[in-house]
Amino acid sequence: MAGAKETPRQKMIGLMYLVLMAMLALNVSSAVLDKFIFLNDSLENSVKQTRDINSNTVARIQSAVEEAGSREKDIAVLEKAKKVRELASEAIQYTEGVKEEIIEVSGGYDADGDLKGKKDTEKMANLMINKGKGEELKAKLNEYVAELNELTGMDFSKIAFDGKNHPTFKNDKEQAKKDFSTLNFSQSPTVAGLATITQFQTEVMSRANRALEALAQQVGAGDLKFDLVNVRVVPKSSIVAAGAMYEADLFLAASSSAGNAEMYVNGEKIPVEGSNGQVKFRATPGKYDSKTGLARKTYVGKIEMNDSAFVDTIEYFVAQPVIQVTAQAVQALYLQCGNELDVQVPALGAEYNPQFSCRGGTAIAGNKPGLVTVIPTSANVTLNVSSGGNAIGSRKFKVKRVPKPEIVAKSRGRRVNLKQGVPAPGPTSIELDAIADEDFKAMLPKDARYRVSEYRITLARGSRPVDQQVVRGSEASLSGIARKARAGDRLVIEVSKVQRMNFRGAVLDVPMGSASSIITIPIN
Repeated sequence: MAGAKETPRQKMIGLMYLVLMAMLALNVSSAVLDKFIFLNDSLENSVKQTRDINSNTVARIQSAVEEAGSREKDIAVLEKAKKVRELASEAIQYTEGVKEEIIEVSGGYDADGDLKGKKDTEKMANLMINKGKGEELKAKLNEYVAELNELTGMDFSKIAFDGKNHPTFKNDKEQAKKDFSTLNFSQSPTVAGLATITQFQTEVMSRANRALEALAQQVGAGDLKFDLVNVRVVPKSSIVAAGAMYEADLFLAASSSAGNAEMYVNGEKIPVEGSNGQVKFRATPGKYDSKTGLARKTYVGKIEMNDSAFVDTIEYFVAQPVIQVTAQAVQALYLQCGNELDVQVPALGAEYNPQFSCRGGTAIAGNKPGLVTVIPTSANVTLNVSSGGNAIGSRKFKVKRVPKPEIVAKSRGRRVNLKQGVPAPGPTSIELDAIADEDFKAMLPKDARYRVSEYRITLARGSRPVDQQVVRGSEASLSGIARKARAGDRLVIEVSKVQRMNFRGAVLDVPMGSASSIITIPIN
């Protein structure tokens, strides 16, 4: 098989041929014979397609010679191309004659157009081996290659081999003993022999194709011609402020519709649509200029067509993205609270896919791009923002302590007036509420849930205590204390534990300090 310059389809057919030959050697079911008929048809179609391609190449060479002024050297190349086509045509004509002889000796076709002797293994072998037709075929095929090499100065390999020289069978002890005719036509059914000869025809046409392409290069038939012209505009900037000057370079760009261009950016191949390469990569941050906020970047663009390569270094500038933060309190966050922020980078548009990290706290990404909850654990927090693996920037926040709640005493659902006091013998029940700071509650309602969980009530008369009661929870019955109370006494409430439930549902102790955790109720 030819190997080089074969299309994927030709390679597939060649592999099928080798597989089917191996299956015949193993005496696989006769159904394999039908596969040889299909294979032969595919090979014949491939021969026809290559013949058409070769004719087009000769026509292309002739046009190139005429366009170049029919110079003597170019005319000589054209004559060689015509001779190559002639040699290939003669070889194909001869091999077609051999195939017709095989069909004739095997019985020809039946009324349905099927080979009568497609399973026969003797008649073809008698013609090709005993009568010497196979050796004649071998000589003709290799004579074609020799003439082609002499004409073009190229070095094509032989087509027909004895077993000992065959690239596939030379290391097989049994097959290496066979001559060309025995190797290809012994113990083979008629359909396999026909497919074998058609395979030789594909190699004839493949070598002619490669020879013609080489000749085409000699007269510029394979040169790159720029036949597509378009207007292109390269602006100095795609964004212009009102009142500023718009500047751009306007020029004609030429490209070629012939050949398949391969395009690269920084050595990596990129997709090509029509004559345009699709350049797309994620811009990475760089060293930003302090005045313009831009970082200069470059990439190398390369276009390869035929044997030509065009390389250029393209300059572009990366703008430093602006981080926009929206929240109830942007300037400061609250310590150990779930501060919800909406962090957006408008310049990235739909490409924005943020990731967050935090120094001095913890960052939890929300259910939508840009939403993040920051839980500070220190006096200052730095929120780092990246997108698609590239760092965007950071924002620093000061951290406030959570304001202490106000402790309010209630009796029978009404707030106790600490200045006026209560009439003797005082309240029979008491309830303490911890009321969140209004501003804090408005900003972070999920973190502003308080309760008083422990306190001590003392009935005091003058400078001495009369009775005491420790309460765990927010409500207490004071009927026992009320029986001992007199006018002029006072109830002293010392709050020992206040708790806050945060946005996660965790309960935290609130340090209140001694001054704000003592309530005195006069008894009149």
